[in-house]
Amino acid sequence: MTKPSQLVPALTISLLIVGNLIGVGILALPINTGLAGLMPTILGMLVLGGAMFFSALILSEEAVASKQDTFNFPSLYQQYLGTAGKWVAVLTNILILYGLLVAYLTGGATILTNLFDLPQTYKWIVTLGLFVVVTGVTLMNVSLILKYNTFIMITLFVFFIIMVVIGEPHVVVNHYSFADWNFLPVAAPIIVTAFHFHNIIPNICKTLDWNFTLIWKSILAGMIIGLLMNGVWVQVGIGVLPMDSSPNSLLTAFNQNLPATVPMFHIMHSRMFMIAALVFSLLAIMSSYLANGMGLLGFIQDMTENHLHIKNHALVVAVTFIPPLAIALVWPEVFLTAINIVGGVGIVILFGILPCIIFIMKHKTLPRRILGVLMLCLFLFCLAFEIGQETGMLQIKPEIEYWNPDVHHIQIPNVPEVHIPKQ
Repeated sequence: MTKPSQLVPALTISLLIVGNLIGVGILALPINTGLAGLMPTILGMLVLGGAMFFSALILSEEAVASKQDTFNFPSLYQQYLGTAGKWVAVLTNILILYGLLVAYLTGGATILTNLFDLPQTYKWIVTLGLFVVVTGVTLMNVSLILKYNTFIMITLFVFFIIMVVIGEPHVVVNHYSFADWNFLPVAAPIIVTAFHFHNIIPNICKTLDWNFTLIWKSILAGMIIGLLMNGVWVQVGIGVLPMDSSPNSLLTAFNQNLPATVPMFHIMHSRMFMIAALVFSLLAIMSSYLANGMGLLGFIQDMTENHLHIKNHALVVAVTFIPPLAIALVWPEVFLTAINIVGGVGIVILFGILPCIIFIMKHKTLPRRILGVLMLCLFLFCLAFEIGQETGMLQIKPEIEYWNPDVHHIQIPNVPEVHIPKQ
């Protein structure tokens, strides 16, 4: 039974997890998932959210067993899988952190450019300005900002609610009848990213004094809240955005790598929604960029100083932040693609496949092994599908452009005219 004295830190951890789940992933969710339809999306969120909870429990168990303040995932995977496991973890962690920074920069620049109706030729200036601000904050002494993290999270919740309340009256219920189950695997990387918080698991375990019961309950509570928020946001996004190939539709946003808030604003023409979307997006991007930027900075510093024996702070900063800036400037429309690669490759391997392998190695009973194998196959499928999509070996196109809500997605073939000769 949870003691009253433990409720406050447990609640704080749950809110911290929710704060990690409310980030760049939620901005992308309605676009990719909307092309699969509401019901496939809800099922996908339940299955993949459950899988991410399963992997979080595995990693939490390992952190509790070690009780090390310096617990890190490369060392964990080296313990079970040898040097190969360590370097797979290192490379996928680099992919995740670089990819997320690229997504934050391109997504933030796209939102600012479109909401303020700036010419697309100015996008590189917006990207550069955003980079200077968020990177500058990351390089500063951020203890003051971290002190007010709870206030930032509450502000995010408030503006999220405002966006939902404004969006609900614009929902078209007919949109919910669309379902393209074949497209659901394309949405899997976005869903995985939206349920990713695993980097902070060591801190969670330490904060809760290695109490595994309290840890899994806090994680479950945070993920359920995140699931509900993601579900509501997807319901609004799919309901508001047209299910066709018009300029502000789901299909156009998908093809142009746009965050969901951009076409939603153009559909609703609400100044209040624009303000709420702008504040929510920038706060989500700022807090996420700050956390992942600091994580990448520490990771690069550890690699250069302890492995390459090079102590040069300017070099560490350059290696950390210049590559994502360069990618964002060269490929400014890469927002959804970056999230797909991060979720479908990096997160799936580091926080899906590898934890499942550890679970199978540790547990000998048949039911647990079957569970581990099923989860492993699910993550392997996501990885294989994403690699196939990115390499062009698989090409699944959305069927939404062929869908007519008035005929409930029933296609009537063209019947050729029959000319009957006159008698």
